[in-house]
Formats: sequence, structure tokens, C-alpha cells
Amino acid sequence: MTLEQRMENFVRLALDRGLRIEGIAAADEKTLLFHHHFTADQPRNIYSHTKSYMATAVGMAIADGALHLDDTLASFFPEKLPEHPSEELLSIRLRDLLTMTSGFGGAFLMNDDRRAGTGAPDYVAYMLSLPVRETPGRRFCYSTADSILAGRMVEKAVGKSLSLYLFERLFSKLGQGFPLWDCCPQGHAIGGGGMFLSLTERMKLGQLYLAGGVWNGERLVEESWVREATRLQIETDNPSDVWNCGYGYQFWMLPYPGAYRADGAFGQISAVLPEKGLVIAVQCPEDGDFEQVKLALHEELLSQL
Repeated sequence: MTLEQRMENFVRLALDRGLRIEGIAAADEKTLLFHHHFTADQPRNIYSHTKSYMATAVGMAIADGALHLDDTLASFFPEKLPEHPSEELLSIRLRDLLTMTSGFGGAFLMNDDRRAGTGAPDYVAYMLSLPVRETPGRRFCYSTADSILAGRMVEKAVGKSLSLYLFERLFSKLGQGFPLWDCCPQGHAIGGGGMFLSLTERMKLGQLYLAGGVWNGERLVEESWVREATRLQIETDNPSDVWNCGYGYQFWMLPYPGAYRADGAFGQISAVLPEKGLVIAVQCPEDGDFEQVKLALHEELLSQL
């Protein structure tokens, strides 16, 4: 069965089962091979899929020599530290933020604590004021705050905004324009979410990684970063979920040979299948049931390729 036939079969299955999907697409490293849109293909919030874009900026800054995985958060923001910072706070490294092992021990800057009076207006000062409850680098605990802090470290390292840095080094190269991107109250792009791209635009990141960091003959990301960011760095904490099988540097692992994904809330997924030479992307609405979509993707498409 050809790829197009498999994709068309999945579209029919989605319609038959009433799965809430806005669009699905497939591509190799250069070419969009298939796309079907149940709604208009237009920019929308890709939520935590943004984290994989932020991690790409980290890789670029490391390649530039401006940043290192063992740089500490405290060394970048000494002016925001509490009067008597703990050893745990002082020891949080960039690699701990990328693997969601900061040690803060909770999901921060994801919901109410992004509002005025708690995390706002200064997200960095807010996080540095919190107790570090666990030894950094030990346990996975998903938290958008870790991604936001990593993004702020990039900005300090390169001397410009995260959005401008990525525009110059990535968005403009991929033909993505200058995406709308939610900012914190101080005007910094939120490294953990809030970027707006269409389905076929945002899956280009997966195509870039599938190609080992090269786009139209130009190296945008070091191949070594592609390998490290997308391999298992830390075990995650829900083995009963077939898709919850480990985390890299802001990429999730997938249960197919060498596979990984960029993953945003409600079903903004770009799955990279290196052994198949494919990127499969799906976009779903906020009011759907992505657990049903995920099960169908796993059983009826991705595991069958």
C-alpha cells in the first residue's frame, strides 16, 4: 500500500469514527507528500510544540559558542536571585531545564501562576524565588517554566530576543515568516508555548530534523544537536501511555524505531520517523478528544508504516 493510500484510509477512518481532527499531513525531508485539511490551513496556537523550536535555538546558540549545556541558570540571572539561594537553586543547569529535571518539583507557569500577582510580571524572578524541592537532573517533572527559563538563557547568551534570533536563523530560512508568538508581561517570547503556525508550516521543523539539520543545502542546525535533542535523555513517568516513553531536549520519544515528536496540547503533533524517512503531522481542536486520535494514529497509521 502506498503512503497516499494509507493517509487517505486514515482520513476516511477519522470521518467514520468522528475523530476531531483539523488537518493531517505527511512529508519527507524536502517535499510535502500528502495533506488533508478538515478546516482551513491557517496559523493557530501550537502550544508546547513551541518548546521544540525553543530547543532548536538552544542548539544554535551552543553551536555559536554562546551557550553550554552545563551553564547554570543562576549565573545568567544573579540579580534576580534571593538573598540566600540554596545549593540546589545554584546548581540548576541548562540541560536540567531542557529535560524537565530542574528540581522545582511541580508544573509552573502553565496556568494560574502566569497571571498578575503570582508569576507575573517577572517570570524569572518568580521561579528563582521558589524552593527547589529535589536535586536537579534527577527526576522528570513536566513544567513549562523550565522551557521559559531555557528560552530566557538563550536571549541573554545571544543578546537579542528569542523570536528575532529564531527569525534570523530559522523562520526566515524555512519560509515561516515572523510567527505570532505570545509574550510574558515583560515582553519576552514564551519559550514553552504560544507560537502560531499552520500545520504545514510548523511541520517543517520535523523535516529539518529528519534531514539532520540541513535545509535547501544549508546547514541550520548541527547534526550533533539533532542527535542529542531527539534521543532519550530522561525516562518519563507514565509507562501505561504508549506514547509516554521518554524525553529528550524538549522532544518526546515515540515507540517506533528512532522516532520522536514535537508535541503541543490538544494534538498539535509533528512525529518524525527517521527509519521511514517521514514526518507525519496532525492538528486537532481544543474541544476534541485527542486520546482517541492518538490511539487511532498509533494503531491505524504510525505503527503500520
